Amino acid sequence: MPAETAHLLSIFIIARNEADRLPRTLAAVQGLSDDIVLVDSGSTDGTQELARATGARVIGNAWPGYGPQKRFAEEQCHRPWLLNIDADEVIPPDLADEIAAAIAADTADAYEIRIAEIFPAEEKPHALAYALAPVRLYRKDKGRYSPSLVHDRVDLAPGARVARLKGTIHHFSVRSIGDQIAKLNAYTDQQVTDLVARGKRIGTWRLFVEFPAAFLKAYVIRRHFVRGIYGFITAMNFAFYRWLRVAKDFERRMLDEHRRGKDRAP
Repeated sequence: MPAETAHLLSIFIIARNEADRLPRTLAAVQGLSDDIVLVDSGSTDGTQELARATGARVIGNAWPGYGPQKRFAEEQCHRPWLLNIDADEVIPPDLADEIAAAIAADTADAYEIRIAEIFPAEEKPHALAYALAPVRLYRKDKGRYSPSLVHDRVDLAPGARVARLKGTIHHFSVRSIGDQIAKLNAYTDQQVTDLVARGKRIGTWRLFVEFPAAFLKAYVIRRHFVRGIYGFITAMNFAFYRWLRVAKDFERRMLDEHRRGKDRAP
């Protein structure tokens, strides 16, 4: 594991009840940084104790939303370079070497890194797996996480130099079908709260098209079909989650209108 640039890099992770997945995540970055920060939002399963045992600094912070929590985590970091990973993500050795080399070269201010999902019963990303490539490695003075409650992205300073690394983060995002549904259900609540905060609404017509459109996006465009039956199941879950967001927004507006009507009644 590279160590020459460990004093230049902080790694930060946000977590809640991740004791089952966190050990693999932390083991993969040992030696890559001498400043690993875990911001915990109320774990009750031993996540905090596990992280401390590996040398991470553990800081508690009540959940304010994705963007604000990652901004809080950024502020706890001591090094000029920041790497953000989630508690269900693993940095493979080749990517760790590439990260260290990029920091040493210092030819860019931020780096996009591919993130590919690994489903249950898989050990590595499928050769045809869909992957996002957000900025995850960046100079602290050139980027900050967006304050959005639901959008997970780094906002870069004007003129920041951006490059892309070749390696891939392994994302073990699905514990089980039931856990995925619970997670997505909770996420839709946050999305509706975000819509209210921004004064936005989703067109009612999308109740009738969101599910099939989202299923095609996941199953075909994001290539869940290469995962066989399990890919079909996860595509259905994704489609239901996208539809549920629209349904919850409709329900919110319907109830708001009902309350206003009662207030206007003589």
